[in-house]
Amino acid sequence: MAPAPSAGTALVVGLGNPGPGYADTRHNVGFGVVELLAGRAGARFSLHKRSNAEIAEGRLAGRKVVLAKPRTYMNESGGPVAGLVRYFSVPPEELVVVHDDLDLGFGVIRLKRGGGEGGHNGLRSISRSLGTKDYLRVRFGIGRPPGRQDPADFVLKRFSGTERKELDLAVDLAADAAEALLEQGLEPAQNRFHALSG
Repeated sequence: MAPAPSAGTALVVGLGNPGPGYADTRHNVGFGVVELLAGRAGARFSLHKRSNAEIAEGRLAGRKVVLAKPRTYMNESGGPVAGLVRYFSVPPEELVVVHDDLDLGFGVIRLKRGGGEGGHNGLRSISRSLGTKDYLRVRFGIGRPPGRQDPADFVLKRFSGTERKELDLAVDLAADAAEALLEQGLEPAQNRFHALSG
């Protein structure tokens, strides 16, 4: 039986790369989800110098939530995330990481706790810095690269025109899934969102 969410502070981290050159790329979809959540909470991002992340504090799903975007590059996300976990005293089971996932079709949302990182350097850095893989993930499908395109290049490209038409809906669904994790816990959220998406 998965643990029910506690009433304490939750930390929701969106993964991406900093700077305008990476905005709107597939690898930055985690940023888009936490920005939408900040809008729902009526919160604004500001620099949290101690952790080297931008954070927004508010309430979602009836809980106090810290939303965060690390200011490091993706493969160094662990430092800021570990810093926030310590600063806000958030146990790993109350950490939700929103990230792009090559192994899922575009717009497919999957929720899980722990497990492998699927070659995702941001997740690998977080697991190493925390010393555990036992945190929640919102996996946002971006699909596989076409033909022989290098996955490392593919994730840094912007979404196609066709994908962009569906992107807002998929980001909205991922934000809903993150809120469901906070409010209901993993199994009820999985039951609801895995049926809805793909």
